[in-house]
Amino acid sequence: MIYAPRALRHFAFAAMEGRVSEAQAPIRPAQAQPLDAAPRRTVVRLWLPLTPLFLLLAPFALLLAPLLYLAPPPYRLSPFATVAGLGHLLLSLGGTVVDVDTPEALVRIRIF
Repeated sequence: MIYAPRALRHFAFAAMEGRVSEAQAPIRPAQAQPLDAAPRRTVVRLWLPLTPLFLLLAPFALLLAPLLYLAPPPYRLSPFATVAGLGHLLLSLGGTVVDVDTPEALVRIRIF
């Protein structure tokens, strides 16, 4: 077997899952097929590498943190603690899997 990264192998499986080959499809005459046949199921699988994106954009958040001093007094927090907390929240999203399974489509989004 040729080595391929795990994510690429899953894309191939998703493509195979979404279509039926001619060898597997039953052979029927055209007039014998029902008119209201269910449409094929759509399979969408996404892999979003957001963690590196958040790490690349973190310096901009730190540069803009002093602007939080302009917030009204009831909403004023420590700017750098706020930026660190928001960064911690965004980085904790890593490993999140969102699955939506309907009769018409299967959608899977992985956030890393």
